Amino acid sequence: MSPELIAVLAVIVVAMAFDYTNGFHDAANAIATSVSTRALTPRVALALAAVGNFVGAHFGAGVAKTVGDGLVTLPTGIESLGVVFAGVLGAIAWNLITWYFGLPSSSSHALFGGLVGATLFANDGVVQWGNILEKVIIPMVLSPVVGLVLGFLVMLAILWLFRKGQPGKLNRGFRWAQTASAAAMSVGHGMQDAAKTMGIIVLALYTGGFQDSKTHIPGWVFWTSAAMLAAGTYAGGWRIIRTLGRKIIDLGPPEGFAAETVASAVLYFNALVLKAPISTTHTITSAIMGVGATKRLSAVRWNVAGNIVIAWIITFPAAAAIACLAYLLVRPLF
Repeated sequence: MSPELIAVLAVIVVAMAFDYTNGFHDAANAIATSVSTRALTPRVALALAAVGNFVGAHFGAGVAKTVGDGLVTLPTGIESLGVVFAGVLGAIAWNLITWYFGLPSSSSHALFGGLVGATLFANDGVVQWGNILEKVIIPMVLSPVVGLVLGFLVMLAILWLFRKGQPGKLNRGFRWAQTASAAAMSVGHGMQDAAKTMGIIVLALYTGGFQDSKTHIPGWVFWTSAAMLAAGTYAGGWRIIRTLGRKIIDLGPPEGFAAETVASAVLYFNALVLKAPISTTHTITSAIMGVGATKRLSAVRWNVAGNIVIAWIITFPAAAAIACLAYLLVRPLF
């Protein structure tokens, strides 16, 4: 095999590993609320999320093109594959660190940070800071704000509409409704997160000289990325599920339905309309906070929320730093 083919295969393997960690790290995004409210059993919820992620991956081409051709300009030749390899390693490492501590950080921003960090150390590598600001930083700030506000408003609307309802009957109804909202959330997660892995693989194929287009996504890339994300999701990420489902607020079925509905709507809009790669973690977590705030501000455990926000802030630079170190170690191989 040629050195280029070996390098491309190495990047694809590490991208698949990232996809798997993304699945078990972000499984909580789709199912934590449904599990905590007992709308779904854990394994049924994971299976539903895995199927939804698989389906959603096939609608994420716009996000994949942004990741593959919109954030960094890599050096020519095989060195570029070393940059991508190190960047993905940085993202995997940060995913594992935050998973260990049960912090729902963003796998997306870990990936972007990893790519940027490795690119900064590469000869002739250029970070497209304008696009980073427009497509990563601004959505990173706005999507949690939108999730928080919409979560608050949607939950207020639910409380008003069902103000005369019998609590036991309403809870049973919203448990059924959560099946649909959790499915919608998992499809939105697939649109966003499997698409980012697809973008990395396409970037590797293009820079390695195995395809002429920066944006064409071969069919096998759709299927393998979707399958690995689904497999990782089914493996579960119980530490983070406990944080999202129980430690921020005590969720009931109406709150869970509201949070999932808001988060999935935000994910769909960004993936299908704006084609912007946003964080599913930020979106669902902020929606849960907004929903919880309708009870009273003290219902949200702000100390837990504060730790999560700190993890959000440091994810990009931390993954970038790890990727810088990884690139210095793997550069002699590329």
